[in-house]
Amino acid sequence: MPTSLHEPTAAPTLSPGMATALLDSYRPATDRFLASPHRTLLGRGTTAEIPHDSRPLTHRVREVLGALRRPGAPAPVVVGSLPFAPDAPCALAVPDMVHWAPPLREDPLVALPVPLDEGRPDWQVREVPSPEVYGEAVAAAVARMRAGEFDKVVLARTLELTASRAPDLPSMLRRLASRDPAGYTFAVPSGPGRILIGASPELLVCRRGGRLTANPLAGSTPRSADLAEDVRRAVALLESPKDLHEHAVVVAAVREALAPLCHHLDVPERPTLVRTAAMWHLSTTVTGELADPDTTALDLASALHPTPAVCGAPTDVARAVIAASEPFDRGPYTGMVGWQDADGDGEWVVTIRCAEAEGRALRLFAGAGVVAASSPEAETAETAAKFRTFLHAVGASL
Repeated sequence: MPTSLHEPTAAPTLSPGMATALLDSYRPATDRFLASPHRTLLGRGTTAEIPHDSRPLTHRVREVLGALRRPGAPAPVVVGSLPFAPDAPCALAVPDMVHWAPPLREDPLVALPVPLDEGRPDWQVREVPSPEVYGEAVAAAVARMRAGEFDKVVLARTLELTASRAPDLPSMLRRLASRDPAGYTFAVPSGPGRILIGASPELLVCRRGGRLTANPLAGSTPRSADLAEDVRRAVALLESPKDLHEHAVVVAAVREALAPLCHHLDVPERPTLVRTAAMWHLSTTVTGELADPDTTALDLASALHPTPAVCGAPTDVARAVIAASEPFDRGPYTGMVGWQDADGDGEWVVTIRCAEAEGRALRLFAGAGVVAASSPEAETAETAAKFRTFLHAVGASL
C-alpha cells in the first residue's frame, strides 16, 4: 500500500493514483478512512482509544496523544467520530499506522465508475418517521416559531434498510467518493459492530498552524438533471429570504463561537453557492487567526458543535424539540467526524449524508432546517433529496 510520513501542515506531494489506492485499500474490520479536499487519510489498526469519562473530551485527547508522542517521530493522530448528544461516548482512536495521500479530487482514477454488483442486496426500506408524521412535526415546530418560542430547529428522519446479507462497505465507500470527490468522504467505527459511512459536504472547522477555516452550510435545494432548471434553482436559492435567514442564523452562531478564540476573524457578508451531486447549498467560508496557539482543532470543533445548521437556535430549546419530535436516537448523525494530531492541527466535518451500518442493516439519516417560513411539504422533499446521496451508493430507492 502507498504510504507517506504524517505531515499535516503541508499538503502531501505524492503521485497520482495514491489517493484512490488508499480508498481501494479500505477494510472495515481494521481501518478508518477520511478524505477531504486537502488530503486523504487511511488509519490501520488501533494503538489506543480515547476513554469515556467525566473529563472534557479535549483533555482526554491531549493526554492520549501526549503519552504516545516520541521525539523525532511523526506526531500521533486521533481519528474517528463524535455523536450529536454531548454526554454520549465518542468513537475516537489512535491508529497503529496512518497513511496519507493527496486529495481524491486531484486523482483522476477516482472518477472511474463503480458498478453495482449484480448480486447486491435486495433492500427492504422502512421510513422512520413516515413522511406524514415528519410533516406534522415540521408544522408543529413552525407554529411554535411563529409564536416566538425559538428561531430554528433541524428535524431529521431516517430510512432503515435491511437485506438478507451484509452490505459491501468498501464498494459503497468507493461509489460515495466517486460521486462527490471534492467533498468529505468517511468510513469509521462508531461503536461495537457499527460503521459510520458517508460523504458530507460540510466542513465544521480546519486548523493548520495558527489559522482556522470553518464552512457552515444552511439553506438547500435539490439539484435538477435539466441544466436550465438546475441554474434556476441555484439562483432562486441565493435570493430566497427563507433560506438566507436560515443561513444567517447559522453564520451568526459560528461568529459568536469563534470570535473569542481569535484575534482576527473574517466573516463574509453574503453567502455563496456550493453544490454536490444531489443538492445546492448556501455556503459561507469563515477564516481566522487564533489568539492562543495552543487552541487545537478539537477545541474549535467543540466550541462550534452543535451549530444551528444541525440543531437549531437557541440550542437548548432546539435540542428539546428534537428529542420530542424525532422517534429515534441520532447517534453519530449530526455529530462530527475527523482527525487531529498531537500538534493540534486537524479537520472536523459535520456528520451528514451518512448511514450507520450494523450487520445486515443500514440506517440512513437526513434532516432539514425548519424556520418560521418553512412548509412541511418543502422540508419533507428536502430530506428525500438528501437521502439520494446514499441511496445511489447502495442501489436502493424510496
